Amino acid sequence: MKFIVSSSYLLKQLQVLGSVINSNNTLPILDNFLFELNNNELTVSASDLETTMSATLSIDSTSKGSVAVPAKLLLEILKTFPEQPLTFTVEDNNTVEISSNSGKYALAYAAGEEFPKAVQLEEPSVTLVPAEVLATAVSKTIFAAGNDDLRPVMSGVFFQFSPEGLIFVATDAHKLVKYARTDVKASQVADFIMPKKPLNILKSILGSSDAEVKIEYNDSNATFSFDNYILMCRLIDGKYPNYEAVIPKENPNKLMIDRSLFLSSVRRVAIFSNKTTHQIRLKIAGAELNVSAEDIDYSNKAEERLTCDYQGDDLQIGFNSRFLTEMLTNLQSDMIMLEMSLPNRAGILTPVDGLEEGETVTMLVMPVMLNS
Repeated sequence: MKFIVSSSYLLKQLQVLGSVINSNNTLPILDNFLFELNNNELTVSASDLETTMSATLSIDSTSKGSVAVPAKLLLEILKTFPEQPLTFTVEDNNTVEISSNSGKYALAYAAGEEFPKAVQLEEPSVTLVPAEVLATAVSKTIFAAGNDDLRPVMSGVFFQFSPEGLIFVATDAHKLVKYARTDVKASQVADFIMPKKPLNILKSILGSSDAEVKIEYNDSNATFSFDNYILMCRLIDGKYPNYEAVIPKENPNKLMIDRSLFLSSVRRVAIFSNKTTHQIRLKIAGAELNVSAEDIDYSNKAEERLTCDYQGDDLQIGFNSRFLTEMLTNLQSDMIMLEMSLPNRAGILTPVDGLEEGETVTMLVMPVMLNS
């Protein structure tokens, strides 16, 4: 088994796949990349049992076979090469020899058969989504997903597909983001919960792709195929909470303000907030928004006045500044709308401009109780 491949091309593909591999694997074989050679096609795979990803590379070869090569060692050596062709040869003494312009390097390999096989989906449902749409949907929602192992369903992003459009939701019970598209549709109704890790991998490579992503899914697994990649992952098992029930429908108090102005004000004032609650207070009356925070233990306090466009009753409401900052950072619009009803009901944050046709973003942030 022998093949020739460009060093930088191989490194670029392996760095993407390397993000699948865990730092401490239960099975030693998972510390390897699986190389499957079929003449001038090389398929490289990486897995952590939950998520498996493979990339197909065009190379120069006439042989077939499969070997598992130590991932960390291979990535380290590839990073040091300038762009050049590398020749990989599988020797009889259980080593893979890499020949470069300047030398030879031997790595011990394991048999390709030991590598866990990826699950094949039987008659899956299929939906096609443009890479750019999926990348935006993931980056807009993933930050709001929880990290609580006791509530695994909230640690992922909920995908809801229907002939009306696609909806992506993430929540950790303190904040919620719902991203919807009516310009991309699925042929049948389906929903599933995607774990964070594969989504983060997708997010990092989808941004530069203009392909269509083919999403295939059944009750337990989903596969994302685009360009020369296939990402397969196990879905989170469980029923997603009814998120529509927590989005308040009647919000008479509407505040419209410049996003970057509001964001920098919240960031500054938050420095003076209590370090455990991160609480900031919004006091709105007429066209004036007063943003303040106080840390009574240290006698630190801050207050800023901003002009805004407000319709509704005078209101005082408290929010966790970290959640508010995260949400404002994640929106790209110039102006935002904050809709509220009562100081103990969630506030709804939406962008006023900068959205594409058929795209909506709704962010919900739970208030914190104010000490009078």
